[in-house]
Amino acid sequence: MYKPVSQEAEQSGAGRTYSVIMSFFIVLSLVPLCFHEDSPVFSVIEYVCVSAFIVDYAIRWATADYNLKRGVASFVIYPFTPMAIIDLLTILPCFIALNPSFKALRILRLLRALSALKLIRYSKGVDALKRAAVNQREQLAVVAAIAAAYVVICALVMFNVEPDTFPTFFSALYWAVVSLTTVGYGDLYPTSDIGRGLAMVSSIVGIAIVAMPSGIITAGLIDELDKQKAK
Repeated sequence: MYKPVSQEAEQSGAGRTYSVIMSFFIVLSLVPLCFHEDSPVFSVIEYVCVSAFIVDYAIRWATADYNLKRGVASFVIYPFTPMAIIDLLTILPCFIALNPSFKALRILRLLRALSALKLIRYSKGVDALKRAAVNQREQLAVVAAIAAAYVVICALVMFNVEPDTFPTFFSALYWAVVSLTTVGYGDLYPTSDIGRGLAMVSSIVGIAIVAMPSGIITAGLIDELDKQKAK
């Protein structure tokens, strides 16, 4: 059984070495996306990295029963797990180059950027953050519901208060989202005194709403780190 790709074995020396090697290939695979020009060197990088991803995918599939612990069903379940889907999406775009008739689908090469998500598998810190988010999912769901309701209410109010500035509900919804996130692109903004007053309230409340999930995640992450230190 190839244990370096299992959760337990990744804690071993061989597992850590494997993680470092795969992390290197993941970062390397993103290099061609940083340039508009094509280069033979980039082509070599693509094929080498994708070959490594294919081997990694095959090994993980072959040892799916060791991680999922579902017996024979593990081999059927594994391809539909989130990380397996990400793995597959980072591999498939490379095969576009095998057939020139697929040039119109070269946009799919951008799917290789998903390989950055594969780093989650090899980072203990990200794994702790993921567990913290899972443990705090109920609180985060409540905050997400509050944020969504707040955005819709602000959009409805602004849509009716300033019909000239926001001709469609979508434009008002767009403004409410960028205001809630305190991004504020400035392409849409209220012009009346009532609208500006509502915008000020919206921005102030938006800061509080955006800060809530950060506090929840931070508290959960501290708990996870404390648990790791206690082990």
